Amino acid sequence: MQDANSTMPQTLGDVARIQAKQRGDQIAFTFEGRATTFAEFDRNTNQVANGLIAAGIKPGMRISYIGKNSDYYFELLIGAAKAGVVMTPVNWRLAPPEIVYILTDCRAQILFVGGEFTGLVRSIVAELPTVKKYIAMEGGMPEWASYEGWRNAQSGKDPGLAVGRDDVALQLYTSGTTGRPKGAMLKHSGVLGPRQAFSDQAPDWNKWTADDVGLVAMPVFHIGGSGFGITTLVNGAKGVVAREFDPNRVLDFIENDRITKIFMVPAAMQIVVRHPKARQTDYSRIKYILYGASPIPLDLLRECMEVFGCGFVQMYGMTETTGTIVALPPEDHDPAGNPRMRSAGKPLPGVEIAILDEAGNRLPTGQVGEITTRSMANMAGYWNLPDATAKAIDSEGWLRTGDAGYLDEDGYVYIHDRVKDMIISGGENIYPAEVENAIFGHPDVADVAVIGVPDAKWGEAVKAIVVKKPGREPASEDIIGFARQRIAAYKAPKSVDFIEALPRNPSGKILRRELRESYWKGKERRVN
Repeated sequence: MQDANSTMPQTLGDVARIQAKQRGDQIAFTFEGRATTFAEFDRNTNQVANGLIAAGIKPGMRISYIGKNSDYYFELLIGAAKAGVVMTPVNWRLAPPEIVYILTDCRAQILFVGGEFTGLVRSIVAELPTVKKYIAMEGGMPEWASYEGWRNAQSGKDPGLAVGRDDVALQLYTSGTTGRPKGAMLKHSGVLGPRQAFSDQAPDWNKWTADDVGLVAMPVFHIGGSGFGITTLVNGAKGVVAREFDPNRVLDFIENDRITKIFMVPAAMQIVVRHPKARQTDYSRIKYILYGASPIPLDLLRECMEVFGCGFVQMYGMTETTGTIVALPPEDHDPAGNPRMRSAGKPLPGVEIAILDEAGNRLPTGQVGEITTRSMANMAGYWNLPDATAKAIDSEGWLRTGDAGYLDEDGYVYIHDRVKDMIISGGENIYPAEVENAIFGHPDVADVAVIGVPDAKWGEAVKAIVVKKPGREPASEDIIGFARQRIAAYKAPKSVDFIEALPRNPSGKILRRELRESYWKGKERRVN
C-alpha cells in the first residue's frame, strides 16, 4: 500500500486512495442516477476488500463478475486490488458451456451476478465447484446476498495489505487458437505504468484534466471497457458508466452528461452517426472519439467528422498488451484520405515495436513480418498455460501479436494481414478453431473450415465452408443454429458455403488463406 500523500499510484488500490485525498468531493462515477464521489468510492472499495478478506479470499485468488456495465463493477475491481485479489469479468454474450469453462478455469471463489444473468447462473451452479458464494448485484435473490447489503456490512477502514506493482490485478479471457479461451493476466504495473512513466510525453489527445468526462460504453469484460473506466479514475475525471452500448442512450449521454471523450469500435460509430437523432445532438463538449479493433472506412470518417466535429484517434492493441500500444492521432485523419490513414499509427511513449520473420530475425523498414511489441504493459502471461505463454512472449520480453505488418520510415505501423487466423467482427475476436469445434458435431458435416469475409457493417463476418457427408443435404440455417447452441451467437457463422473438399497442405493443415482469397479479391488489406 502506498501513502495517499504520494501522487504516483503503484497499484490500482492506490488510485482510489490518492484521488480521495486530492479530490474527495468530486464525482468519480455516475450510473443511472447514482453518483459516487472519490471519497465514497475509496470507502466503498475498502469495504469490498474487507468483505473479500472476511470471506477467506486470499491474495492471488480470483473472483468473477458476470453482468453488464455498472459503477459497482469498478468498486469490485479496485476493492479486489486492495485485497490482492484478481478480478475476472466474464463475457456475458458467451454460451453457458463457455461461461462454465472460464469460471472453472480461473477457479472463481465468489461470483458477482448482474440482474440480467441470475437465471443463467442459477442454471449452471451445479457445474461451478470452486464458487463458494454468489452475490446479486441488483434485485432481491432469496438465496444470495445483495451486493449493497454485503458491502455495507463491512468495515470502511483501509485493510492496508501489501500489494506489489507486478502482482496480477485483472484476468481477461481471450479467444483461443485451439478453441479454448485463455486468461491473460494483467499486472498493476501494466495497467498503470505506461500512463505514469511517460505522462510528460503524452500526446494532447491522451492528456486528461479533472474537467474531462469519459463515457464508459464498451463492455467491461473487454480491456476497452475496463481500461477506459480505469483511465478516467487514474486521471481524476468523471466516468459516466453506460449499462450497455445503446446508440440512442449514447447520444443522450453525450449531450446531457457533457461527455468529452468516448471509446467506440467503428461498427458502433456507424450505428451512432446514422441514428435519426445524430444531427440534432449538441457535440460542443466532445474533444475526441477514440476507436479501435479495426480501421475506419474513409466514407465513415468523413461522415463522423461532419457530424461530431471532433478529433479522431485510432487505437491498436490487444488484451495481452493491456490495450492500446499504437495510435493514429487526429492530425493524421484527413477527410480527403492520405497514406497514413491506412496505418494503425505510431507506438505510444514507452512502447517498442519490431517486425520479425518466421525465424525471429528483425526485418527492415517496409518488409512484412509479424508485429511484436515490448513494453511494461505486456501481460504477465496466460493463466496456467506456460507453453502458450512461452510461445507468445520470448525471453527478452517481446510479445508476438499474431498480426502481420510492416513499419515505414517514420515509424508508423501498417497491418497487412493476420498470422493467426483470427476474425474481428464488430470489435470481438473470434478464432476459427472455436467455431469449427462447435460445428464439427453436426450429423451432416464431414469437414469444416471457418474464415472471416468482408462485411460493411461489422468489418468482418464469420463464414463456414462445409463439406457435406455423402447423401446428406444440410441447410445453412441448421448448421448456424447448431453452432449457436454451443458458442456465443456473435461467434456463430453468419453464412455457410458448401464445397467438395477443403484445400490442405501435405501435413493436413487447412489452407485458410486459399479459402479467403476469392472473398478478399481486390482488397489491398486482408483485414477489414
